[in-house]
Amino acid sequence: MLKKVAIALLVLTVLALGATLLFQRQIGQALFESAAEARAAGDGLVFDDGLHLVLCGTGSPLPNPDRAGPCQVVVAGNQAWVVDIGEGGARNLNLMQFDIASIDGLLLTHFHSDHIDGMGPLALLYWTLQAADEPLPVHGPQGIEAVIDGFNAFYATDMTYRVAHHGEAIVPPTGGGAQAVPFSITGAPVVVHERDGLKITAFPVDHDPIKPAVGYRFDYKGRSIVISGDAAKSPSLESAAKGADILVHDALQPDLVAPITRALDANDQANTATITRDILDYHASPEDAAKSAQAAGAKHLVLSHLVPPLPTSMVYPAFLGDAADYFDGEITIGGDGMIFTLAPEGTEVMMRDAL
Repeated sequence: MLKKVAIALLVLTVLALGATLLFQRQIGQALFESAAEARAAGDGLVFDDGLHLVLCGTGSPLPNPDRAGPCQVVVAGNQAWVVDIGEGGARNLNLMQFDIASIDGLLLTHFHSDHIDGMGPLALLYWTLQAADEPLPVHGPQGIEAVIDGFNAFYATDMTYRVAHHGEAIVPPTGGGAQAVPFSITGAPVVVHERDGLKITAFPVDHDPIKPAVGYRFDYKGRSIVISGDAAKSPSLESAAKGADILVHDALQPDLVAPITRALDANDQANTATITRDILDYHASPEDAAKSAQAAGAKHLVLSHLVPPLPTSMVYPAFLGDAADYFDGEITIGGDGMIFTLAPEGTEVMMRDAL
């Protein structure tokens, strides 16, 4: 009896497999149409009132298939601000179903290529998703005008193609590209935006020889998020992060970069080996980031812009090193798709994953 049942099950399995292969095209078409309908009908990411941090990119210029370049979004009430836009950042926002058309602007911490090389896709989506008649506003310190002028020149021909193909009603000619919104910063923090209870303050950081380089602090309804940009340990960052609910800090672990440098030297790749040595002095280690978070009295430290790439979470303890010895609060190694939520006037930090 059991033998007959086993044979019958085997026959049914073979028939089912055969039918699947025979009708694979039709099944694939139906599955794809169902997925397309579900995505188009979806509500996307929803945010309650409060302060929210979305990690759309936690990687670095070193290749990592699981992490886009540096990218954060801070949502406060009905406002949304992108901070830096590395390669793949806009892709991740799209995958998370974040409403890119709702963005109020892009804030740049500095003009290193890995912090701006995702601006093309972001500006394109901002333009086309809402038929925007004004370009994406890009805020940054002195020098931003030259960056945006170059960006617009680079994409000028592409923008004419979009208008010619889709028509001015879908892509208004005045809405393509980006618009520079400069601010000047020297030694003191400066408020760069204040509206509807949200205050954004830019402050100088130590990323020498890159100048200007800034971080940003977001204050909204009694909660605060600070984003370091690229920064070595410095008093200016610690002062700006006083009492922050979340400090997002770039982090480079020298103990993990060192084996890369040795391997490059051993294989006669002197140029790249020099670069891996040079990057040590203008990024904070996880331990330095922890010391800054402790000095600032921050409540939660989120490490991002991770160097070197971490192929698996098994490497996390080695990456953190002794960081936990220097900070009393919680430390999180950031990952693409993480969302942190801070309810108004509260103390709790809630986390979820959108990728």
